[in-house]
Amino acid sequence: MKTLTLALLYLAHGVWTVAQAQTLAPDKVGVIQTQGALVSTKDGKKALAELQSRLEQPTKELERQQTEIRQLQDQLQRGGKALAEAARNDLVRRIDQKTKIYNRDMQDAQDEAGQEQRRLFDELLPKLIAVVEKYATANGYSLILDASNQNTPVLYAVEAVNITKDIVELYDKESAKPPVAKKQPGQLR
Repeated sequence: MKTLTLALLYLAHGVWTVAQAQTLAPDKVGVIQTQGALVSTKDGKKALAELQSRLEQPTKELERQQTEIRQLQDQLQRGGKALAEAARNDLVRRIDQKTKIYNRDMQDAQDEAGQEQRRLFDELLPKLIAVVEKYATANGYSLILDASNQNTPVLYAVEAVNITKDIVELYDKESAKPPVAKKQPGQLR
C-alpha cells in the first residue's frame, strides 16, 4: 500500500511538472533567413568583399580566355572555305584545346569560390547562432526556423515573425563589443 501511495505521488508530481513546463513555455515562433542574415552583417559584408577581391584575378583570366576563344571562332568563320584544310584543322584543334582549358579553369574557379563561401559561412554561423539563441531567450521565443534552409519546410510565414533584421542588428552590435579578456591562471585582475 505504501508503495502504491508513493507511486501515485510520483505520478502526480510528474503530471504537475509537465503541466507547469507547458504553461511556462513561451509560444512565440520566429523565422530567419540565415544566409541573408550572414551576408547582411558587417562581418559578412567584409568577408564577401574579401572573397570578391580574391576572385577578381581568376575572373579576369577567364574573361581573357573566353575572348581568345571567340576571336579564334570568328577567325574560323571568316576564313570559311578560303582556309587551307591544314590551317582550318589547326584552328579547330586550337579552339578545342583552349575551350577544354577554359572549362577546366572555370570549374576550378567555381569549386574554389564554393569552398571559400562554405568556409566563410562555417566561420560566421556559430556566432550568428549564439546571437539567435540570446535573442530568442530574451524575447520569449520557443522556436526559430531557418527559412533559407531547403530542409526546413517553411512554406509560409507572415513578415511579423521574420527576425532576420533584428538578428543582423544584434549581431553587429555584439561583434562591435571588444572581446572579453580571459584571465590567465594565477593572474589577478
